[in-house]
Amino acid sequence: MDRSLDAPDAEPPGTVTGTVAPPMLSGRPLFPATVKERERGAAFPASERSRAFRRKFFADASAADWNDWRWQLQHRIRDLRQLSKFIRLSDDEHSAVARHTGPLPVGITPYYASLLSEDDPAQPLRRTHIPVNGEYLRTPGEADDPLGEDHDAAVPGVVHRYPDRVLFLATGFCSTYCRYCTRSRMVGGGGEYAFSTSQWQRGIDYIAATPAVRDVLLSGGDPLTIATDKLEWLLSRLRAIPHLDFIRIGTKVPVVLPQRITRDLTRMLRRYHPLWMSIHFTHPDEFTPEVAESTARLADAGIPLGGQTVLLKGINDELPVMRALMHGMLKNRVKPYYLYQCDPITGSSHFRTTVEKGLEIIAGLRGHTTGYAVPHFVVDAPGGGGKIPLLPDYLVGRDGEDLVLRNFEGGLYRYHDPDGTLAAGRPVAAEDAARAKGAG
Repeated sequence: MDRSLDAPDAEPPGTVTGTVAPPMLSGRPLFPATVKERERGAAFPASERSRAFRRKFFADASAADWNDWRWQLQHRIRDLRQLSKFIRLSDDEHSAVARHTGPLPVGITPYYASLLSEDDPAQPLRRTHIPVNGEYLRTPGEADDPLGEDHDAAVPGVVHRYPDRVLFLATGFCSTYCRYCTRSRMVGGGGEYAFSTSQWQRGIDYIAATPAVRDVLLSGGDPLTIATDKLEWLLSRLRAIPHLDFIRIGTKVPVVLPQRITRDLTRMLRRYHPLWMSIHFTHPDEFTPEVAESTARLADAGIPLGGQTVLLKGINDELPVMRALMHGMLKNRVKPYYLYQCDPITGSSHFRTTVEKGLEIIAGLRGHTTGYAVPHFVVDAPGGGGKIPLLPDYLVGRDGEDLVLRNFEGGLYRYHDPDGTLAAGRPVAAEDAARAKGAG
């Protein structure tokens, strides 16, 4: 990765070339919306909750202002004084915010702030976005870069771990910062890395010179915070590489800044198919009319949508919550794809569950709801081992020429497999063999 002497970007890339610029320049918006864009933004749906929040805390903002993604970025909640206006902070939250320095700052869009509880520090969405002092505790096994991305960087900003695909880090900026972020070392003001179009070009040149790469995942930070024309600059150059089959974008913007999904953006994106998108969802409370609109616009643009979720202690680690989350994704035209064991980043112990908890949740989904609602449960192996999928153990063992399998209800069944060797050293208990139904 490029450890530049220049100040790392604290805000999203604009329409100028070079390093990332802040969203305000000399007191003026860097991304001035056109009249047509503001008129289209005014038509974006708003829940009663967000309307009430705007009237209470942003009384001078019109509906068109609120629905302008640039306005949302420019009015993000970023410090203790601002947070205290909207939320009655606990002593733990207050002291944690006050002592914070460096990367992974507080940053919450007004829209997403409208979903946070004013009074309850234990509310799931509030816990995932407001710091507590647990962030400053380092426990065994944690690291700033637990997945070894820096080690696998082929050129600055491009991680080449798997044979046929690369991770392309396009920005260090997110509109809203999750406290359990895998790349907490590099996002926001004070992060380690700088991003620029010259760095992007080095990444593009590497991919063009590496025919084995057929798939690129744009991530960061959040690529959808990049100005549309600059994002198109990147997409057009990637799409021009003959051996690159498809492009993916990893993002949480449709959930935390749904107003960003403008007609102009989706019209641009659809020019670069096959284009896929992985959207980060955390909790059912994120499903709002605004999110339904953002995902519908993306799906209507022909972009297949996959859902990614991090398993988090006390937030989404109960089966009814996870089931509602998976069903909510499907109803919003997003296919649940990955359920991640929380990565052991520094200061994340208060978020991490046991691995058994993830397997328990998958067992509670599999067979009890549609398979479309069952994600892959994976551990992203520390040290650069990549994603390792885990499943509940449905294989009981081998009884002669039969495999004995356990279904979602706990029933035992035989599958005749005379030429197989699977589970050859795993005999089935006599009681289980007697209970197993089917061939035998």
